[in-house]
Amino acid sequence: MGQVMKLRSQVVPEARGTVLEVGMGSAINLEFYNPGAVDLVYGLEPSDGMRRKAQANLRRSPVKVEWLDLPGEKIPLGDETVDTVLLTFTLCTIPDWHAALHQMKRVLKPGGVLLFLEHGESHDHGVRKWQHRITPGWKKLAGGCHLNRHIADLIREAGFDIVELENLYVPQTPKIAGYIYKGRAVKPA
Repeated sequence: MGQVMKLRSQVVPEARGTVLEVGMGSAINLEFYNPGAVDLVYGLEPSDGMRRKAQANLRRSPVKVEWLDLPGEKIPLGDETVDTVLLTFTLCTIPDWHAALHQMKRVLKPGGVLLFLEHGESHDHGVRKWQHRITPGWKKLAGGCHLNRHIADLIREAGFDIVELENLYVPQTPKIAGYIYKGRAVKPA
C-alpha cells in the first residue's frame, strides 16, 4: 500500500452514521469505510467522468452510496442531516473553499465530525516560499490544486473546532506537494 493510501486507511474508518464525502472522485476511499459503522455515504462529485470511473469500486463495496452531482459550494442536503463529513485531498481544488466549508458545516449535525486528510501550506519557511511561487502555474496543470492553502486555518475560519491535528510530510514525495494536515474537527453543539 502506498503512503497516501496508508494515510487514507487511518482516517476513513473513523466515519460514522450518515456520511458526506466531498469530492468522492473514483470512490477510492470506499475500501476503508467500516460498513458496520456507516449507514449511507453521500458522494459529492460534480464530474460525470469520475462517477463513471467509480463504478468498479462501487460494485465491490458493501457500503451504500448515493451520488450528489453538484460542487461543494452547493451541497443539496438539508440542514443538520449528516453525522460525518469526509475530506480527502479535495479542499485544495474547491474554488470557493469558504462557501464549501460553510455548506459542510450547515449539513453537519451539532457535534458532528469533519474528518480531513489534505495537503497544503507547509510550516517550513523555505518550502512555503516555493509553494507560493509555484501555485499559480501548478493550478493550471493540476486541476485547480492550490499547494499553499493552510488547511487548519481554513477549517477554523469556517467555525469548526479542531480537536485532533497531525502535520507530516508524505515520505518520498516532493515537500511542496506532500505536507499533510490530518485530523478531526467538530461542529460546535
